[in-house]
Amino acid sequence: MNDKERLLELLKDKSLEVRPVILSSGKISDYYMDCKRVTLSAEGAYLTGKLMLEMIRPEVSAVAGLTLGADPIVSSISVVSHMQKRSLAGLIVRKEPKKHGTMSYVEGPALQKGAMVAMVEDVVTSGASLLRAIDRIEAAGYRPVQTLTILDRQEGGREAIEGRGFRLQALFTRDDLDIGDFSPPKGRGF
Repeated sequence: MNDKERLLELLKDKSLEVRPVILSSGKISDYYMDCKRVTLSAEGAYLTGKLMLEMIRPEVSAVAGLTLGADPIVSSISVVSHMQKRSLAGLIVRKEPKKHGTMSYVEGPALQKGAMVAMVEDVVTSGASLLRAIDRIEAAGYRPVQTLTILDRQEGGREAIEGRGFRLQALFTRDDLDIGDFSPPKGRGF
């Protein structure tokens, strides 16, 4: 079993719940994926960091994402990059600006203005979280050049991100989960 197959196995065993849920976007889905159950484990963090780092372009100097789903991904990529003598900085994008001190949306080491940043997310549904993080990284004076996710739910997020001029790179899609097709129930009741 290679690293990507092992990560998928971990995600299916520990993160995937096949049941009707209402997502943060308000959409109804037949499954829920809590990637933090894997990205916060030692093996899952290492595999996520290693596999995502392999996707990051050589000219990129930092990796960033919106708190909380992206936090362990950012950290694992940064640590694995150090182990591989590449040393990418990690940036965490806040949902609200810091209430004191810098009043900043972006936490992490200061980079040169225009530094190239790879943006990461655990799960992309509508793409809204990743797009919000991109806006805040741009406002901080950096240049987002890549978007990566562990899972593309294939529910319009890729198209929204591509509409902003980025290509979404996903380790996995809904199809990889082998959960079949879903027709949402009428109304909000299950």
